[in-house]
Amino acid sequence: MSTVLPPAGPAAWATDPYARALSRGRGPLFLRRKDGWLLPLDVERWCAEADAADLSALRRSEGPVIDIGCGPGRLVAALAARGHRALGIDVSEAAIGRTQRIGGPALRRSVFEPLPGEGRWGTALLIDGNIGIGGDPQALLRRVGAVLAPGGLLITEAAPHEVDEQVQVRLDDGRGPAGAPHFLWARAGVSALLGYARAEDWEPVDQWEADGRPFLALRRARTVRTISQSADTANSAAVISSQFPRNLSGDIPLAGS
Repeated sequence: MSTVLPPAGPAAWATDPYARALSRGRGPLFLRRKDGWLLPLDVERWCAEADAADLSALRRSEGPVIDIGCGPGRLVAALAARGHRALGIDVSEAAIGRTQRIGGPALRRSVFEPLPGEGRWGTALLIDGNIGIGGDPQALLRRVGAVLAPGGLLITEAAPHEVDEQVQVRLDDGRGPAGAPHFLWARAGVSALLGYARAEDWEPVDQWEADGRPFLALRRARTVRTISQSADTANSAAVISSQFPRNLSGDIPLAGS
């Protein structure tokens, strides 16, 4: 498991502007940098059904899928509707509630916290700019590598233009107080994302664009588990299963199980 500690910032996603936007199913909602620059967030698309661009990513999924930063849950719901084993995680209570209401299995959890099935997921998703979680793409990629099974697949979405920045932002819907908490976020275009990926031994296996959205599929080299690692996995089986909600227990067979 990665030694990266949970960043304090992502808890800001559970604050009122995000919850209000999800309850309405629409914006306005922005990430606001300290210099006043605004990044619009596409709440309407997030709260709609999975579109053709989303499906182009989901079709490439292998094995059980964990959607990191699942938001209001359209991807997890789409996978579940197609009979695919999937779990969404998000730090926002509002996001988890909406995901579950539309039929997507989900847990309120940060990717930097212990997760069900560590090291056994077939595919991880980082869509809708979620490569920015924690403000450090390289650390996030390292953590995802620990979550996936050996040889597992990461499907991620890059920024639609070449950018590489780590900044402090806050959520802003035009109604919240100017003093709303800031948190670290990152944006990475394709070139920057590939650079971060190679630094963590990820190999690009696919690259495509759909509806103006650039996607990458990355794979970590398979590794041979040692006897001690196998023992650790066996000893942690009860802990892993206990982390699922009751309605998920036993319903998400993980890679290698």
